This record gives sequence, C-alpha cells and structure tokens, in this order.
Amino acid sequence: MKITLDNAIHYTWGDGCDGWFLLKSPGLTVIQEKMPPGTEEKLHYHNKTQQLFYILSGMATIIIDDNEYRVAPGEGFHIPPGKKHRIRNREESDLHFIVISEPESHGDRINAED
Repeated sequence: MKITLDNAIHYTWGDGCDGWFLLKSPGLTVIQEKMPPGTEEKLHYHNKTQQLFYILSGMATIIIDDNEYRVAPGEGFHIPPGKKHRIRNREESDLHFIVISEPESHGDRINAED
C-alpha cells in the first residue's frame, strides 16, 4: 500500500507539532514528525522501546543522559530502551524527521518530568 502524508493517520502533540503514522503495528512504528521553531518534547523514557530518529530537514538537538547532541539532515540517532531523552528544535525553521520505534512506543512512554 502506498503511504503519503495525505493518507497517513495524522495526530498533533506538544505545542503545534505534527505526526503522521507511516507504519503502525505493535512490533514497529514509523512516524514522520514536524516540530515548529522553539518546540520540544518532555523528557521521557521507554522501558521496552528502542528508537531511531532520522533527520530529514532542519537541525535537531537530542538530549540523552544530560548530554546534548546536534543531529543534522541525513543523520540518525539511536535511543536504547530505558534512556531518558527528548528532542528539541532550537532553530528558526521547522524540523522534519522520521522516528522508528521497535516495538511501538505508544503505551510505553514514562514522563520523567511534569
């Protein structure tokens, strides 16, 4: 089945961020996301889920274990299960990326801050 942003399941999160499920199954999810300038997700972790963030456009700041990493277009970043993390867009343009989760992360997210 051909999947595009026009026919993918869409959701919003955070402060004006968008997500599209390109693949949604219990064992694997692939989501394309868009974060406007100045947005970030809450610090959290997953007990069972590993994730790969792959940047399409914009510059991401990924925080894991109190360390910050800048991730450019064409680069990816792996988050193992149990690691506290968040992604930020500190730039002046939208951040577009793919996040691959195995198994699915929805239902396996523990917020580490209020």
